[in-house]
Amino acid sequence: MEDVLEVYKRPYDPKRPLICMDEMPKQLLADLREPVAVGPGHSARSDYEYQRNGVADLFMLFEPLQGKRYIQVEKQRRRIEWAQVMRYLADELYPEAERIVVVMDNLNTHTPAAFYQVYEPEEARRLIQRFEFHFTPKHGSWLNMAEIELSALARQCLDRRLQDIETLLREVQAWQDQRNSEVVKVRWQFTTADARIKLRYLYPRIQV
Repeated sequence: MEDVLEVYKRPYDPKRPLICMDEMPKQLLADLREPVAVGPGHSARSDYEYQRNGVADLFMLFEPLQGKRYIQVEKQRRRIEWAQVMRYLADELYPEAERIVVVMDNLNTHTPAAFYQVYEPEEARRLIQRFEFHFTPKHGSWLNMAEIELSALARQCLDRRLQDIETLLREVQAWQDQRNSEVVKVRWQFTTADARIKLRYLYPRIQV
């Protein structure tokens, strides 16, 4: 926990950008009957029955100090998708960075070993050297600022039925572009000193 909090105290450095990464699933649902739009005297209505069209996975790449977020939509959530998203982060979003500092949870797909399962050893090693990983502790995913962005995304964009990946991509792209244009940042206030007081029960007892 303190490791992540100390990372959040670092000043902005374009050569070592801070990226918070997290992911969430989104079930794809299609209406079986045409919804009724809002009108005089009644609210919008949709039928309780729907058709399941599978699940997509959304990867959130959030740079809190610059107010930028990039969302990748994938059909599955495996090591291969995570490794591909990380290469996109390194080679397309931040190709000029010397090292990319990444905060993420310790999901079993979020591991440097995934690069070797997807790419040749030389490429895997190259990618690993582009990153500096910091993992949130077990039951401490709230320390990841990408969760704040995913919560906003869920409330502002994904709180309705989206029938397919094409629709999901279009809606997510529009939300991302608007939020980036507004340069929405996160002002992180919780510090190591706060943790040692408010979360004292999480620290081990000192053995004398």
